Amino acid sequence: MRPPHNPPEVRMPHTIKLRTAAFSKAVRLAGFRSDYALAQAMDVNRSTISRVVNGTLRPGGAFIAGALVALSPMQFDDLFEITHED
Repeated sequence: MRPPHNPPEVRMPHTIKLRTAAFSKAVRLAGFRSDYALAQAMDVNRSTISRVVNGTLRPGGAFIAGALVALSPMQFDDLFEITHED
């Protein structure tokens, strides 16, 4: 008799999440007074910033790269964290 089949454990993929408080503070300290100015510096749409900050959109490569350029000398770990997808 064969033992019961145990399916392999399902692992959730990793994803990147914005550290919103740190991002907002870095934006303020960098002197950006509007999402429009920040969006221009990051080379992304203004709505993208809003959606990532409020959590309805995950930060993609363009957002991450733009944030690191516009908010230099901030580093990846200052602004983002790697989490398991829910």
